[in-house]
Amino acid sequence: MSEAIEIELEVPFHDVDVLRIVWHGHYYKYLELARTALMRSRELDNHHFEALGIGLVMMETRCRHTAPLRYGDRFRVRAWFQDVEQRIHIAYEIQNLTTGKRAARARTVLVTTDARGSLLLATPKAVLERLRD
Repeated sequence: MSEAIEIELEVPFHDVDVLRIVWHGHYYKYLELARTALMRSRELDNHHFEALGIGLVMMETRCRHTAPLRYGDRFRVRAWFQDVEQRIHIAYEIQNLTTGKRAARARTVLVTTDARGSLLLATPKAVLERLRD
């Protein structure tokens, strides 16, 4: 649906276990970094949502690991919008640049709320306008 953004990182020592393999929970941290870059590219960082009187809540996450990341590996996280009409679906791919293998595919689903925190059934027009640019 949209152009992907990419960020490149290196696996730090504090993200690995005794086998020097990235602990599975850290993948979500990497996804969050890419999601933030993607949202910022559309001028939809947290302060933008606040200014619009709209909240954003993580509803669903999923990550399929296909090959491990290890200490010192360089990797790229790609993120792109898949669907934005009712919920904001973001897809991800983590590519290990050191080995050339795909390390994971993932997806997150975010929902919008009004200023009181009530769930909105569709993505507000002001947000859609920025997502469709």
